[in-house]
Amino acid sequence: MTNSADEFLRTHRLRSSDIDMNDLVRVFTGDMNFGLEGQEGALRMIPTYIEADNDFKKDTPVLAIDAGGTNFRASLVTITGSGHVRCDETVNYRMPGLDGEISSKEFFGTIADYIRPLAEKVRRIGFCFSYPTEILPDGDGRLLQFCKEVQAPEVEGRLIGKNLLESLGTPEKKIVLLNDTVATLLAGKSSSPSRSYDSFIGFILGTGTNTCYIERNVNIRKNKNLNQQRSQIINIESGDFKRPPRTELDILFDLTTNNPGSYMFEKMFSGGYFGGLTLFILKAAAAEGLFSDESAGAISGIDELTSVEANEFACGEVNNDNILTRITSSEQDTEYCRLIIDALTDRAARVVAASLSAVVLKSGKGLSESHPILITVEGTTFYKLHNFRSRFERYFTEYLSGERKRYVDFTAVEQSSLIGAALAALID
Repeated sequence: MTNSADEFLRTHRLRSSDIDMNDLVRVFTGDMNFGLEGQEGALRMIPTYIEADNDFKKDTPVLAIDAGGTNFRASLVTITGSGHVRCDETVNYRMPGLDGEISSKEFFGTIADYIRPLAEKVRRIGFCFSYPTEILPDGDGRLLQFCKEVQAPEVEGRLIGKNLLESLGTPEKKIVLLNDTVATLLAGKSSSPSRSYDSFIGFILGTGTNTCYIERNVNIRKNKNLNQQRSQIINIESGDFKRPPRTELDILFDLTTNNPGSYMFEKMFSGGYFGGLTLFILKAAAAEGLFSDESAGAISGIDELTSVEANEFACGEVNNDNILTRITSSEQDTEYCRLIIDALTDRAARVVAASLSAVVLKSGKGLSESHPILITVEGTTFYKLHNFRSRFERYFTEYLSGERKRYVDFTAVEQSSLIGAALAALID
């Protein structure tokens, strides 16, 4: 029998204090280096062939496209001579293939119809395509797979840019593919033209998580054909870090997901999994006798808990539509539920702080207060998860102090995916 939430959390090593940040930074950094060498099982460290150190062309309108999940947006974007970003003629549609399976020709033809009036006005296109894609040196990308919502299996394995331009009848146009994390980094770079930064990092923590940063080509040892004097943005695919500090309960929860063994790191804290992880751990606590019999029985009968519901309950909101509000039968049970959710949030803040600290240190930048690193952060989980951000900032600042001192600024940019896509097309 478990007599208290503290005892349960201590026994199962679910507290933030159970995370050794030094060890996590060491392992994460090691897997970054192994990924740059192309070793199996390490972080993927995908080259993007986008050189963020270059300047962007000014006063040149480009077509920016943002496709991810179920949404499709496009806009004409111009970076003015003063650095101001202007978005014109923005359009919004549903991704093709949501209402039934379609062919490759239908998929690209539908997108071409969406953007044709805008594409006729520009010579360059930036395409933020947030599905698993192999980026190629010429800026195009080959789709590896769609998420389950988009039903267009013929598109998998095809070049996205080439096929889209052919559907438009304009194969001569320049098109650059990138994902939302890379777009976030580029958008951050454009947001503070008057400030001098040593480097840039893009970080997303929403439904999933990912990180990108700028790496020197000389360190990308798995690709010998790169210009060794240049650098480029590396898409880390950090959510798929394969050696996270998981507990037995994390491992068992992973086995209940649709893709056991994949994206184990983001299953510890991202919005797509936080509710499910919380429910799994509450059920474990109920089985060990932490809650009253009435609450334990009710918790055991819950089939689903969303991250939004877990977060609202942790915030202390009294909402009878929330399943946790309805099933906790005493003040003590309510307190124990909130303590467990709070502990998982605190742990999440610490592991995210460790992973981002590893990226900052790996970049080798930010040694001067006058030239910090700019980290652009997007994602509702980062900004909305109760008490997450303040705890993350404390762990992150504490770790990057003393001998490890690095200077870092944080920012957020509205419409970062569209703006970043435009910027990618504006780099020569």
